[in-house]
Order: sequence, then C-alpha cells, then structure tokens
Amino acid sequence: MIFFDHIENAYRSLRSNRARSVLTTLGIAIGVGSVVAILALTAGVNRVIESQVEALDGNLAIVRPGLETRDPNAVTSPVTQKTFSTSTLTENDVTAIEKLPGVAAAVPIMTIDSTLKSNKTTVKNNVVVATTPSFTEVTKLTVRDGQFLDSATDQDTAVIGAQLAIDLFGTDRPIGQTFTMRGERFTVIGILNETKNPINYNNVDFDRAALVSLEAGKAFHQGRAQIQQINIRSDGSTSMAAVTDSVRKLLYQTHLGEEDFSVISGADIAKPTSRLFVGLAQVMIAIAAISLFVGGIGVMNIMLVGVAERTREIGIRKAVGASNANIVSQFLSESLMISLLGGALGYFLGYVGAFVISTFLFFAPQFNWYTVAAAFAMSVGTGIVFGLYPAIRAARKDTIESLRQYH
Repeated sequence: MIFFDHIENAYRSLRSNRARSVLTTLGIAIGVGSVVAILALTAGVNRVIESQVEALDGNLAIVRPGLETRDPNAVTSPVTQKTFSTSTLTENDVTAIEKLPGVAAAVPIMTIDSTLKSNKTTVKNNVVVATTPSFTEVTKLTVRDGQFLDSATDQDTAVIGAQLAIDLFGTDRPIGQTFTMRGERFTVIGILNETKNPINYNNVDFDRAALVSLEAGKAFHQGRAQIQQINIRSDGSTSMAAVTDSVRKLLYQTHLGEEDFSVISGADIAKPTSRLFVGLAQVMIAIAAISLFVGGIGVMNIMLVGVAERTREIGIRKAVGASNANIVSQFLSESLMISLLGGALGYFLGYVGAFVISTFLFFAPQFNWYTVAAAFAMSVGTGIVFGLYPAIRAARKDTIESLRQYH
C-alpha cells in the first residue's frame, strides 16, 4: 500500500508542475535516445556480417595475421602497427590448410591499393584483390556477366565490381575492355553482381573492387604474396570447432611456435571488422552519456526544488509517523518516475531516429533485448543516482523546523 501511495503522490507532484516535469523528462529522453540509436545501428552492422556468415551455413573460418588485441588504447590509434608490418601468412600456409581433414577450400586474399586507368577515366585509391579461382566457393559473390578467374586465364585478366565498371568505363557491360594498373594492362573478363554492402568480413567493397589472380598480385610485390587474410570453408564432415582447432595447431607448428596469427569463426566474425568504426561508436556513446548526465543533473535540480517547496509537507508526514526511509522512498519514487518516463520516450525517439539515419546507410538498425535492457538500466540508474541526494536531504529535515515553513 505504501508503494502505491508513493506512486500516486509522485504522479500528483509531477502533474502539478507539468512544464517543469516535461522539460526534465525530455532531458533524460535525449540522452537515452542517443545511446539507443547508436546501439541499434552498431547491432545492425553486426547483423550484416552475421547474415553473411549464416549464408555459408556456419562453415566459414578466417585466418588473419597477428593476434587480436584487447588493448583498449588500440581503438584510439588512427593507424595500427599492422599497416606497416609484413603479413606472417604465406602461400605454404594456404596449401597446408587445404590438405587438412574437413577443409573444402582455403582462399588467400591479398589487397592492393592502386590507381586504375582506362581510355576514358582514372579511378584513384582503388582496392584490388588478388586471390585464387576458389574464391567464389568460399564467398557468396557471383558473376553477373562473363566469368570468374580460373586456371585457364592468365595473369593479365580481371573481374571487377558493378560500380567500378561504371566509374571506370562508363558502362555496366565492359567485358573485353582493358585498363592499366601500375603499368600493367588487364582485360576485363567478368562483372560481379552488385552487393551494395561495403561492410563485410573481407573488409572490401566488392562493388568498387577489381579482382586479379594471386600471381598478378605477387608481381606487384617482387613475387612475394602479402596475404592479409585466408578464408576457409569446411566440407561439413567435421565440426567448425574441430577445423579451427586443427588449423590453429597446424599454423602454430609451421610458424615455429610463434602464435602470430588469429583463427576466428562463427559469432567472432560478426564483430565489427573496422577498428575505426568501433572507435567512432564508442566516442558517440560517450557523447550521448554526457547528455544523459546533463539530464540527470536536471532531475536532481527539479527534485531539490521540489524538496524546498514541500518542506511543510515533509514535516507533516514525519509528524504523523513517517520514517526517514518513507521520505526517501517517496522522493526516489518521483525521481524514478521522471527517469522511466524519459527512458520510455527516449527508447521511442532512438527507435525512430535509428530508422531515419538508416535511410542514408546500407543497413537497417537491429533492436534486441540488450537495447531494451540498456535503456531501462540507464533510466533506473539515472533516477537513483541523481534522485538519492535530494531524497536524503528531504529525510534529514527537522520535523519542527519543517512545520514552521508555510511556503
């Protein structure tokens, strides 16, 4: 009964000062809504990669050079050390992995930044992927026109993305046309189907990429393959955990006991592959947390004003037997009501805002129980943290002195 009485009193108190209550609630809503939108968009990016992994029936594993760091300072570095280091993955690793039981295919990925030139235009800072014909067996990329790289094609042929075809040749059907890259001429033999998905586990926007043979890529590095990633697809006869374990043991042995590589599969692949994106998300959440802190200050302010205005009421309650705990719970109820209303409104604003922002992006936001729990936790936490001091201050008021107050 006391609980419902506190709720009713809190409602009446907030209703008696509607404008002030609405503004305070709005301050909480802005902070919660900002965090909810960021979490939903971040989850949306994860979902994009999750769907790519699921499309391969969970039979995908990835090997990358270097161990995954857990250093929180790594996300603040605009350029990681890996940018300047030589990859520890070799062609011998690819060959050895292909021979392991349960492995259907192992595909090396070597990326090169280059300028592509055709007779019509020049495309600068373009990503060129050097790989093997088995690439299409491991990924879901398909060729729209022409054919993919195979053993019959020499190192002077290329397959390009749909958007790159338009940017480079001004047409979506440039089969047979040529372009030059680092002084070498390549003939287009295939056009990839449009993906409209620049974020994927390969870290390559294939709509704007050119794919060449691994031998052609090695020619730009004095005959040495600088492999940034190895994609592995299992044949389904062995569990993915067993395949990754055997790959890890093999590489540990061939690398002479140096664990200078990472083998990931399943949900780990779905983590954001760009450290810069993770860093930006964390910065935006920090900014949103500041706005939530400001909203909390607003809650404390309105509660302190309420305590000052209701001093005589506090004295009457204590005079008729209300304990300090009753007074604290009464004012905490008001603080929680403000913050929970703000949290509910903030979740709605974040929901709408995330979908509005997604119209300018290539993926949809993802809402789950974690987002709801985060909004609820932020609301309750703000109400308790910023409402506790005014509540304690109200409880500590002297009964006699409070009864003397008329305003």
